[in-house]
Amino acid sequence: MKAILLATMIAYTGGNIYLFIRSLQLMSGLPMWSKIVFGTLFWVVALALFIAIGARNVDMPEVVARTMFRVGSAWMVFLLYMVLSLVVVDLLRLALPHFNGFYYALGFTLCLLAYGYWNYRHPEVVELNIELEKPLEKPLRVVAVSDIHLGYGTDKKSLQRYVKMINEQQPDVILIGGDLIDNSIKPVREQQMEEELRELNAPMGIYMAMGNHEYISGAEECAAFLAKTPITLLRDSVAMLENGVQIIGRDDRANRRRKPLKQLIGACDKSKPIIVIDHQPYQLEKADSLGVDFQFSGHTHRGQVFPLNLLTDYMFEQSHGYRHWSHAHIYVSSGLSLWGPPFRIGTHSDMAVIEVKGK
Repeated sequence: MKAILLATMIAYTGGNIYLFIRSLQLMSGLPMWSKIVFGTLFWVVALALFIAIGARNVDMPEVVARTMFRVGSAWMVFLLYMVLSLVVVDLLRLALPHFNGFYYALGFTLCLLAYGYWNYRHPEVVELNIELEKPLEKPLRVVAVSDIHLGYGTDKKSLQRYVKMINEQQPDVILIGGDLIDNSIKPVREQQMEEELRELNAPMGIYMAMGNHEYISGAEECAAFLAKTPITLLRDSVAMLENGVQIIGRDDRANRRRKPLKQLIGACDKSKPIIVIDHQPYQLEKADSLGVDFQFSGHTHRGQVFPLNLLTDYMFEQSHGYRHWSHAHIYVSSGLSLWGPPFRIGTHSDMAVIEVKGK
């Protein structure tokens, strides 16, 4: 993980230097003061996300923190596609020396980002019908969402829209697969987002497992916030529904002392359906072998944008979507919302609506 982080930082720094140099080439005839102003603005924007994350718990005006986070995160994806486009342009210049395609690259990148933003704003509703090998008196309607990342990126207004989407499905039970909170609990409290979460409606309950971002934001502070809502936080614990279905909520892998899945299943009645919420989709084959009937996970975002989706597809046994293993039915959400850049390119946000039937 440290190697991946280091490689990402090197690539990000190198990409910014490359784009900065290519931009300065267009300003060759302009006065020095304009280049200094441009250079200052360029690097403020390039570093804005890191400043926003580093100062996430600092007392600053909400509009400043939100603007820095949104501009800085959007810049990351702009940089990715702008650099890729300019590399293509530079290769073309080998054959066409007088071709300066900077503005073509800029136009292509902006159009791609406009599509990516539209795509992000229109999540997919994935409808599934699964039949368990255990008896269930009547079908259970489950809405499963993950990775909403409430904070400066996904604000109160966006949450209102998501709550409406969820309630329109009239679920019996709602599962939240972690990373409900983004990088800090501060903006969530300031915007009083518990008001929207209290509007969630599921007669058999709302159950959530911790994600790694709850740990980034402060696990205990997040737990205290969730206590003000109808959400039942399961941290290595089991909830029993009135129809006998058992829901295991695993603590996130960020807690290296979390209980083994085998131990949690040992506390269940294996003759009745077992649902597991585990934020990070690791060791799925093991979960299948232990007798899990249905597992819901998130975390991957499926990379969010191309070509990062190719990386997550390589890293995880199941990076997104539904799969019926030898026994277990497993769904990995790409996330109802996302972290950072508000773009979906080559991937989709999703909400799963699952009709669970018994044998």
